[in-house]
Amino acid sequence: MKRVMNLVSIIVASHGQLAGALISTSEMIAGPQKDVSAVTLAPSDGIKDLAEKFAKAKQAAAQKEILIFADLWGGSPFNAATQLVAADPKHTALIAGVNLPLLIEAYMVRDQELSKIVTHLNEISDGSIKQFKMPDQLDGEDDLL
Repeated sequence: MKRVMNLVSIIVASHGQLAGALISTSEMIAGPQKDVSAVTLAPSDGIKDLAEKFAKAKQAAAQKEILIFADLWGGSPFNAATQLVAADPKHTALIAGVNLPLLIEAYMVRDQELSKIVTHLNEISDGSIKQFKMPDQLDGEDDLL
């Protein structure tokens, strides 16, 4: 009998169109994803508009467990997302500072329990941002590029 995978739903939230662009780009690399949505804050949106967008995204989520990525800690999308987490902290998690490698990694492990996904993403997040250095810089020199 084939095991049915329950994928954690993913919501990517951002100022402007970043969330949609991250999803499109990540799917270009990782392939089409089910149950991934964007919540975007337009310049004309107020807090109420953003709360309504999150409510629609949560309602559309196919799974009970939801992982929310926000672009910026303390920004309006993040603050609105905290309300979803506060309403159901056992089944909702929020990570700020989304980037392309982290989102793709989430796709690869989203068949696990939400708590395990969050732990894994926190463990590997430092590796998702790296500085490029020329070989002569690796020898201990402080020259800037």
